[in-house]
Amino acid sequence: MRKSFYHFLMKYRQPTVKDELTAFANEAYEDHGFPKQSSQYHEISSYLEMNGHYLENMSIFDEAWDRYLTEEK
Repeated sequence: MRKSFYHFLMKYRQPTVKDELTAFANEAYEDHGFPKQSSQYHEISSYLEMNGHYLENMSIFDEAWDRYLTEEK
């Protein structure tokens, strides 16, 4: 079974923000409503569209999702 997207994203958390992906990981960590167990694109993207005020745009999520799919094969 593949690990959740949140679990994957947490490896990009850093104390200092280096790029958009690091910023996304740090903010998702602070977001207590984030669907932490999900590995479903639609569920996570819908959540972020409604609650992801910390994302400048959804392309950051899409880029992270592409990495997730590539690395979790």
